[in-house]
Amino acid sequence: MVNILLAIIYLAFISLGLPDSLLGAAWPSIYPELNVPMSYAGIVSMIIALGTVVSSLESDRVTRKLGTGKVTAISVATTAIALLGFSFSHYYWMLCLWAIPYGLGAGSVDASLNNYVALHYKSRHMSWLHCMWGIGAATGPYVMGYALTHGMNWNGGYRIIGLMQIVLTVILFVSLPMWIDRSKTENGDSSGEPGEALSLREIIRITGAKEIMICFFCYCAIEQTTGLWASSYLTVYKGISPEIAAGYASMFYIGITAGRAVSGFITFKLNDKQMVRLGQAVIALGVLVMFIPAGNTLSLAGLVLIGLGCAPIYPCLIHSTPDHFGADKSQAVIGVQMASAYVGICLMPPLFGFIASHISVSLLPVYLLVILICMAAMHEMLIKKTADKRCI
Repeated sequence: MVNILLAIIYLAFISLGLPDSLLGAAWPSIYPELNVPMSYAGIVSMIIALGTVVSSLESDRVTRKLGTGKVTAISVATTAIALLGFSFSHYYWMLCLWAIPYGLGAGSVDASLNNYVALHYKSRHMSWLHCMWGIGAATGPYVMGYALTHGMNWNGGYRIIGLMQIVLTVILFVSLPMWIDRSKTENGDSSGEPGEALSLREIIRITGAKEIMICFFCYCAIEQTTGLWASSYLTVYKGISPEIAAGYASMFYIGITAGRAVSGFITFKLNDKQMVRLGQAVIALGVLVMFIPAGNTLSLAGLVLIGLGCAPIYPCLIHSTPDHFGADKSQAVIGVQMASAYVGICLMPPLFGFIASHISVSLLPVYLLVILICMAAMHEMLIKKTADKRCI
């Protein structure tokens, strides 16, 4: 039963990654049809992110009441309905409307499912599960491309992914009995009674909470800023053609996905703390390579190294949360971690866009290095402050 449940969780991570890259892939077809400016994609993305922040912060309360199995199933169902709503949208305001349940569903399942895996499975599974998410995220644009080239337009692409999420929802509801025994004691005490949900103020007061929140903020700032601005950096500053630059930028995401597959095996030898430090060191190496004024090959190598460095950090930080803060507080802390991550996604890539427009896009490596130093410092402070828990 445990192996079946783990297989379902792997399937869930693949499926959860599928819609995450759809908006970017479909937007060139959406905005001319809906007669809106190209920049309006940012509004839809912002609504999704804000919904994710809200549901992440509420994940502790909801999971304590319903258990991880029900939260996962209901959240995926909510996301599926939202995607089907996208598939029947013919006005921009409809996209904004359906973005609300999309974000609310995504945040709940992200926080709850990650906490469940952190509590019940080895670190290698966390790395491999996030690798599966990467496979799903990479597959989404191909599904959209298939729809666009087979006469189904962008609505059809969303409909295909929405129906796939419906199938996953059915599987999750059927699997609910497999979650019951474990959910009796998760987030509660030894008697099986659910503990009290913590308020945001109480969570922030937990020793090390501020540091881990900043870690997640910084990590997602690095990942999203690199992903969004790598092509522009290569084209404007390095003089690489847009076509080649786009291919180079995609290697960053390939580095993350491949790196997480490899990280799962490395965790047999290294613990979460060491994995995070290793990832930070590899990112630093990649950033330093980008500083070298040389040919295109070094630019590509720098992006691949940054992607490989990013690979273990997010899953290993999540997996280490119960060790740092205790199993009774991990759901609450992971909720604010997810919220902090999305705040970083919302704020930091646009901030670099402002810097690139008003100063120079060549500052991308400097920007990434400053954020990396902040993340590394917060991680070391976290380890020091929670050392008495004998964590990782």
